[in-house]
Amino acid sequence: MAILKKYDLTGKETGSVQVDDALLNVEAHPQSIKDYIVALRNNARQWSASTKIRKEINRTGKKPHPQKGQGRSRQGDLAAPQYKGGGIVFGPRPKFDMHVRINKKERRAAIRSLIADKIKAGQVHVLTNADLKEPKTKAIAPFFNLVATKRTLVLGESKAEMGNPHINFVKSLRNIPKKDYNLVPQVNGYDLARAAELVVLESALNEFLSILGAS
Repeated sequence: MAILKKYDLTGKETGSVQVDDALLNVEAHPQSIKDYIVALRNNARQWSASTKIRKEINRTGKKPHPQKGQGRSRQGDLAAPQYKGGGIVFGPRPKFDMHVRINKKERRAAIRSLIADKIKAGQVHVLTNADLKEPKTKAIAPFFNLVATKRTLVLGESKAEMGNPHINFVKSLRNIPKKDYNLVPQVNGYDLARAAELVVLESALNEFLSILGAS
């Protein structure tokens, strides 16, 4: 039985939540997790880098010097790659349809596995009373100085129809380096793997555990 400890904004422990071991019994092959994260990174690229090749250079087509008679190597035109301002050889070109398809079952299994591993390692904390009347970094700094000291991903509940109820908390979080905020349904494997610790707002705890299969 894994234990998730609850803390308030001052970093004081206020309670705990038990997580059934059956929810943490997740099997995902390490290679499938790696493939999923690599695909995420590849799909984030714009694939728009472009350099001009020889035929796209707008320069005169006249030969730089005569073909023979001057003891120099023959040259075709100034757009050749060996000339300054000439075409680029094997440079980046726009690519099309480079999106990598991610299998839905593999994606879900990878996310569940990454979350389960962090819970087993004691790297998941629950934060209570995260509502602030106004943005104030000083009010949340004690928690991150005492509890979540490393790179941290904070997860909140999804209430799009009501807006973000923790907007002041999110604004306060922006001034603290290596602390990110996301909604539970939008979390991905790269964010989970990148973060050393997870902080789940108490209001999002049930939604967070539902990813593992909790009812």
